[in-house]
Amino acid sequence: MSKIPADYLPPKELWAGYTAPEEFKKFTSGQWNIAEEFLDKHVKEGRGDQVAILFADQKITFKELLAMSNKFANVLTKLGVVAQDRVGLRLTNMPEAVAINFGIMKCGAIPVPISPLWAKEEVAFVLNNAEFKAFAVSFPLMAAVEAAKPEFEFPTKIIVVGGKPEDWEAKGCVAFGKEMAAASDQFANVKLSADDIGAILFTSGTTGQPKGCVHFVKEVLVESNLVNKYVYKLKPGDVLGGSAPVSFAAGYGTFCMIPFAAGSAISLLPKFTPDDMMSTIVKHKITVITGLPTAYRKLLEMPNFNDYDVSSIRMYTTGGDALTGKTLAMWQAKTGMPIWEGLGGTEMMHLVTSNTMSDIPMPDSIGKALPGFEIKVVREDGTTAGPGEVGSMLIKGPTATLYWKPYIQENKLLKTMKKGIKDGYNMMGDAVMMDKDGYIFFQAREDDMIKSSGFRLAPSEIEDAIIRHPAVRDDAVVGIPDEVLGQKVVAMVELEPGYTGSQELASEVIKSCLDVLGMYKLPREVVFMESIPRTPTGKILKKILRKDYPEYPTKYVPKVK
Repeated sequence: MSKIPADYLPPKELWAGYTAPEEFKKFTSGQWNIAEEFLDKHVKEGRGDQVAILFADQKITFKELLAMSNKFANVLTKLGVVAQDRVGLRLTNMPEAVAINFGIMKCGAIPVPISPLWAKEEVAFVLNNAEFKAFAVSFPLMAAVEAAKPEFEFPTKIIVVGGKPEDWEAKGCVAFGKEMAAASDQFANVKLSADDIGAILFTSGTTGQPKGCVHFVKEVLVESNLVNKYVYKLKPGDVLGGSAPVSFAAGYGTFCMIPFAAGSAISLLPKFTPDDMMSTIVKHKITVITGLPTAYRKLLEMPNFNDYDVSSIRMYTTGGDALTGKTLAMWQAKTGMPIWEGLGGTEMMHLVTSNTMSDIPMPDSIGKALPGFEIKVVREDGTTAGPGEVGSMLIKGPTATLYWKPYIQENKLLKTMKKGIKDGYNMMGDAVMMDKDGYIFFQAREDDMIKSSGFRLAPSEIEDAIIRHPAVRDDAVVGIPDEVLGQKVVAMVELEPGYTGSQELASEVIKSCLDVLGMYKLPREVVFMESIPRTPTGKILKKILRKDYPEYPTKYVPKVK
């Protein structure tokens, strides 16, 4: 087994507290192989002929997926990969991606998903930071990897999925198809301790270099079973669908881990378009959908939405960005079904809250804490915030924030750990409020909170008020430095088709907010934009909005009196 150097993890006194629900405590000790628990077990228990993956016209059974995974484990072993070595995967949504993930785990190695959208700089940084022993890459995603090669500091074996084998072998790469054809479909799984590393997930890198988040074997097993039981509620025969990339942290947990804890099937969509999504739902008879709020909004705009028979679906879920009560109401009016919202994070592996903890979703809420998670809201002085009071969200549970290689870059992540762990709780950097019944309402990232005229304002509350206006398609609220106010509230508004930005419309939109907002919360300026910039996971890029603010040519001062 490859030994993880002590200084690759923070000192244990900085680790958050760890708790696990009683029903899953068996995973917190002993020896485990995650792939064995999520894949081999289903074949052993007689589900080998059930479908595990649906992809276009392909149907991959659990037995076939097991054989593919065993083959890839043998390929890695031939390349010298041993337990706790890091193996990267930068793969498009396809059955091979799931087989490669489980093959890595069968070896006891550590899978490290790499965003398909990262450029060469991020690719090189993560490869060097994680010290990849091997790196599996889809042929269409090789351009950035090829460009980054001169910066690689380790003799990483690059395994290319697709393309011509002879072309890649000539470049010193390993041809996936050729090696798989020669590999045995039998493999003896390598067991790990529950306290060994099960996966390393890197953050998106929107605020600097991506941060490696370590998740132990016990975390992967507990969180996958926990989210499945209380959120997706999948069983054999269910089909989980969506379009999240499997090489994103969120998509990785959603499609490579959680449904396999249940023995259900997944439907993989190469790329989201509204028609492809709806066609795939019909073709694969998807029963549970997970998608970004922006995806649901695009589906709502389809003039032919009702032409598709989506009666197989029993649940729609979302996360990654605020759904908004407006989108929820529109979806329920169109389909008669709710969208269940939750909140998670790469640092915590996956979801920590969900609206599925209640019989019906609470509009604008991210739900309640999942079993095993304890969430509290505190003021700036550390005291507990009252019901309905905005504060910082603190979390303790079966997953935790633990950064990889915290001592590099002048102890940058070590300093982040010291700030981010408080009394054993994880501080996610989210400002929320909790009502008396335990429902949590996301307000903003702490860095996005606005301090204006002595008031601490939550952008989400203002955004929710603005988007209720029928002319508003999307919006974002930011604080801009102001000599008098400290920060002035500025609303960035994307209009529905058929509307044109004007002084009159700016005043009308902001005036409509008076039904739910006090005067002191109203935006002082409105900027009409063609589109609100968002990350691939749907989060608003407020840093860009603040940076570009001086360049916006027209800023309307709304008149509301």
